[in-house]
Amino acid sequence: MNEREQGTDMKRKMTELQTQVEDLKALVNTLLSVICEEPDAEHSGAAPNLAGGPSTSYCM
Repeated sequence: MNEREQGTDMKRKMTELQTQVEDLKALVNTLLSVICEEPDAEHSGAAPNLAGGPSTSYCM
């Protein structure tokens, strides 16, 4: 493989890695949004609201 091919291959790999990094950033931001917006699942209706039950609004 000559220098030109190596350079082209390196640019292609860098582009792939940059795409992966951007995808992972988007995933992390989505997960953080879900964790911060609904720490106890109370807003989504997923958890029952029991009177006298354990305290809510805790975040991990």
